[in-house]
Amino acid sequence: MNATDVPRGLPMSWELDAEHRDLQAVCRAFVGRHVRPAIGEAEALGRVPQQLWKELGAAGLLGLLTPEEYGGSGGDQLAVALLAEELARASGGIAVSPLDSAYMAAPHIVRYGSAEQRAAYLPRLARGESVAALAVTEPGSGSDVAGITTSAVRDGTGYRLNGRKMFITNAGLADVLIVAAKTAPDLGRRGISTFLVEAPAPGLSFGEPLPKMGWHAADTREVILDDVAVPATSVLGELNRGFYQIMHAFQMERVALAAMGLGHAAECLHLATGHARVREAFGGPLTGLQSVRHRLAQMAVELESARLMTYRAAQRLGAGHPEAPRSVAMAKYHTALAAGHVVDAAVQIFGGSGYIEESAVARHYRDVRVLRIGGGADEIQLEILSRELTP
Repeated sequence: MNATDVPRGLPMSWELDAEHRDLQAVCRAFVGRHVRPAIGEAEALGRVPQQLWKELGAAGLLGLLTPEEYGGSGGDQLAVALLAEELARASGGIAVSPLDSAYMAAPHIVRYGSAEQRAAYLPRLARGESVAALAVTEPGSGSDVAGITTSAVRDGTGYRLNGRKMFITNAGLADVLIVAAKTAPDLGRRGISTFLVEAPAPGLSFGEPLPKMGWHAADTREVILDDVAVPATSVLGELNRGFYQIMHAFQMERVALAAMGLGHAAECLHLATGHARVREAFGGPLTGLQSVRHRLAQMAVELESARLMTYRAAQRLGAGHPEAPRSVAMAKYHTALAAGHVVDAAVQIFGGSGYIEESAVARHYRDVRVLRIGGGADEIQLEILSRELTP
């Protein structure tokens, strides 16, 4: 590919422009003022405090991809990556809840919703007055979306949904769920549709919050659909095109999760560097030890490479670049691994104090691990990339 092949709007430099730098500063200030003080409460509650949703909405941080006519700012994917990075610097558990609602679930409505569906849901989601959840994963099918068994059977003027979803973020908070179900089981992946299901609804119930290794501040539950009746107007997008809609939406989800990894890594590098400067050992600060200095340098290299890869993936996705899916898969895979390495190194530098449950690096250590699983596991990203190498 030469320079003339690059889609319009995609810069050849990976430096942030003034608009994105300003947004980054806004996000960082917001996180310092509103998110960091809420970490303890959110971890104890097992969910994001209600007030924080409203504050995120008032700051315009839940509508970065929502068109202006529906209360958003019509931003881009790089803007979402910057927000995800800053939120995760404080808490992965807090970060994933608004990111899931606004940038993993809501984009389905933005891209595939009818005018009526957009008007009904998007303004309230952008203001933080409503919460959305994406209900695709099932007990027997995670990354294998085509393997879902939840059914949607035509019944008069609507459908009846039956099935179970598992590991659903925001399930207990959601006002609306985007549910994937089989409408034509014999067609495999070509027989999946997505539905807007409002909560509460007869037959719709939720399991207890799932105790997790990390993301303690995120509400995660099983969703049970027991003969849930929905009107035909609840179909989101084209009937039997849900699989392809989900696959497209996964691209933004993967960028957001990769950017969360940047946040974990950046915060832990910052914390580890500060600790190494003041922690005395062997007659001086830890930074006097070459092994520690080199470890910090390695952490910085891994973070920088992951950041460049993630920002490029976000920009390519927003520009419709032909290699966007490849860049997204690379960023999701590499950044999740790199973030894990950086956070693990930070715990090592902190030593015993980093292993104490209430320490910040311990929380990041718990939270970062799931990034190699959610949104398509490592193995899925490698399969995507390997298909290009061995067609």
